[in-house]
Amino acid sequence: MLNLVLFGPPGAGKGTQSAKIKEKYNLIHLSTGDLLRSEIAAGTALGLEAKKLMDNGQLVPDEVVIGMIDNKVKANQDAAGFIFDGFPRTVAQAEALDVLLEKNGTAVSGMVALEVDEEELTQRILERGKTSGRSDDQDVNLIRNRVQEYESKTAPVADHYKGQNKYKSVAGVGAIEEIFDSLCAAIDTL
Repeated sequence: MLNLVLFGPPGAGKGTQSAKIKEKYNLIHLSTGDLLRSEIAAGTALGLEAKKLMDNGQLVPDEVVIGMIDNKVKANQDAAGFIFDGFPRTVAQAEALDVLLEKNGTAVSGMVALEVDEEELTQRILERGKTSGRSDDQDVNLIRNRVQEYESKTAPVADHYKGQNKYKSVAGVGAIEEIFDSLCAAIDTL
């Protein structure tokens, strides 16, 4: 089973590349945002708990998100693997994911990180902002804050996987197909 963590700052191209990776390797795409919306729409106990918290402007706790991921993994025991997009965001989440997968008889195969400098990220997100409708994609200061938040809180997750010899870095600048080819080369070594 190939379980891949696709990693990188906002605007690195994770969404674009995860769709291509999912198709090529026949993986189930696990986006925490999509999972939350799906569980809420299905009216599951975890979904109702998450909705109540979100309606009150609170963050959904790790154990609820982990529970949703666990449900998805258990429901897809015969899958070729999973691509984790937007998760884990903290070392605690990475450790919880390791435990969850181990209980299900599998493990994270590797983390592939898209490396893109801050100026390029800012330009990409501003360009995306012209069509996304998201106000946080249209304000340079908000974009820079999101990138800094990633650097301070999320980037340490890479060290967790480096410590397990499961980390690969790929240049995230260039043509989409070139980046995809580089990602595939890294994935194929896992």
